[in-house]
Amino acid sequence: MKYWRQPLDRDRIQVPCGIIHIIEERCKGCGFCVEFCPRGVFVISKRTNPKGYHPPEITDSSQCADCGLCALLCPDFAIYVESSQMPAKDRDVTDE
Repeated sequence: MKYWRQPLDRDRIQVPCGIIHIIEERCKGCGFCVEFCPRGVFVISKRTNPKGYHPPEITDSSQCADCGLCALLCPDFAIYVESSQMPAKDRDVTDE
């Protein structure tokens, strides 16, 4: 659902956006990133990694808020988020 109003400084403020990297060989398929992502960026994939686990896959990387929670919760250090800046006017403001 989109908000019916927007911040007055939306064109001046940079909203953080993250670039997510998944190292599939390290993943054991615990699903913490899928369960606890505040924006719902991840889903469990149907394919398997060399260890036989189902790693996460990214559904919509533009929704990443660069909070780093997925990297913090990953017990295998299989996810890291690279910070980037995208103008706020180019992002959809949605209610998750």
